Amino acid sequence: MGRDTSAMTIISVARFHRRIEALSRDYPGPGGAVAVLQAGTVLVRHSWGWANAERRIPFTPRSLFRMCSITKQFTAALLLDAFADPTEFDGDVRARLPLLEQPAPAALHLAHNQSGLRDYWAVAMLQGSPVEAPFGTAEAQRLISATRSLHFAPGTRYSYVNQNFSILSDILEARTGRSFGELLRTRIFDPVGMHTAFVAEDTRAMPDGTEGYEGTQATGFRAAENRILWTGDAGLGASLDDMIAWERHIDASREDAQSLPRRLAALVSFGDGSPASYGFGLARGSDFGQPWVGHGGALRGWRSHRLYLPKERLSVVVMFNHLGDAHGAALDIVGAALGKERPAQARGLPDPAWLGTWMEPETGLAARADRLPDGAVRLRFGHSAERLELREDGTAGNGRTTLRAADGELQMDRPQENQSSRVTRLVGAARPDVAGRYHCAELDATLTVADAGGTIYGAFSGHLGQGRMELLDPIGPDVWTLPCPRALDHTPPGDWTLAFRRDGSGTVGSVQVGCWLARGLTYTRLPG
Repeated sequence: MGRDTSAMTIISVARFHRRIEALSRDYPGPGGAVAVLQAGTVLVRHSWGWANAERRIPFTPRSLFRMCSITKQFTAALLLDAFADPTEFDGDVRARLPLLEQPAPAALHLAHNQSGLRDYWAVAMLQGSPVEAPFGTAEAQRLISATRSLHFAPGTRYSYVNQNFSILSDILEARTGRSFGELLRTRIFDPVGMHTAFVAEDTRAMPDGTEGYEGTQATGFRAAENRILWTGDAGLGASLDDMIAWERHIDASREDAQSLPRRLAALVSFGDGSPASYGFGLARGSDFGQPWVGHGGALRGWRSHRLYLPKERLSVVVMFNHLGDAHGAALDIVGAALGKERPAQARGLPDPAWLGTWMEPETGLAARADRLPDGAVRLRFGHSAERLELREDGTAGNGRTTLRAADGELQMDRPQENQSSRVTRLVGAARPDVAGRYHCAELDATLTVADAGGTIYGAFSGHLGQGRMELLDPIGPDVWTLPCPRALDHTPPGDWTLAFRRDGSGTVGSVQVGCWLARGLTYTRLPG
């Protein structure tokens, strides 16, 4: 995993530190912190601004921070450390899905985000949850235990699912009789030297007063409101110094095949043997010609990212207590460290013929491709909109997704999800006779579609409340999207695809509802 330090890139200190100093201007907000290490040596340990702007508490390397989904690798580490064979948990996973009518995912399917479960933050919106509503253990257990179906067979696809790791941490607690926080403290934090790290389950406050902020420099910042409870999916609270200790541990154990960092970074595959780029709570990718292992974290008001480049033995940690692009900042730092620029985009290329709106047949989700002002392509299909660089051969891609013309159709390849498909172009206008109430038996939840003065709106409701009415967007024959720009989690589900189905007489009888996080749900039209 490592190599001799003499083969590593020699970092230009002056150029590198100019990049670090520019972060607060390029990603403006109340405060932030960054660390860079190479071969276990700290090159940068820097913070700026305010941990709490109202109380004028400075942001320091010791400020406690919500690491959010970076927690997932620590949950997976506990799984590997506490039990020699994670398949011991398979029966425990099945027991927590008592109504599931299909074969249950295994524990490793959860750890690799290959479970086929629908993400519970997305399902909460289908149940009508207001975006700042309380969401704790009772709400989570009710949604998880009510699961009746999966949106793909375990091990066949990848989809980001927060409760995969919440389920694992709950099982760890039940099996050991110890709290998740105690397990992390004794088995990982203390041995590694993460002296102030802890499980910050309650997202309403941090014990040292550090606050997360929404807004922008142009519109102003305000303290973000969060009222949800996180455990194994996103509960880690840690300082920059804690994360420096973790990065040092990763590098120091690089030659030990049995160490937790090496086991976490092991190559993972799908059930058919295809390589997977996500496993044990870690993403794997490549930038600037260098492979990396890492993960990001996000909650309203908080963004973080960590990367480790094993060939360069280079670690980067970025923390923003605002909604700046922590991943982009981490890549900026990596580029500066290696003396490389991001590849230049081809300019002046004509619009490809495949721009437009399409339907992906397996997921039942709309795929919309259009041009951005700078000439790149925007794809709206997955968890969030993706930027794809247009190439001279008429294809577009970003290393994760590729779009290309194929025999007059559009081929969409998403290898990180083990998915490759021909998508069908949507041609024609949506008919407006879709108003009514639709019921999903699986969720016992309702979709209301209303014609309000000739304009079509829609909203979800269920046992968590009544969602707000949103303007629907017609994108094709009997296909509409319902926007979800805010949710319980920082990253909302995005647009829900509503594909209405008609009977032989042309009357709408049902609608298939889905987003990338939660798809393939049928709602039947109610009488009246």
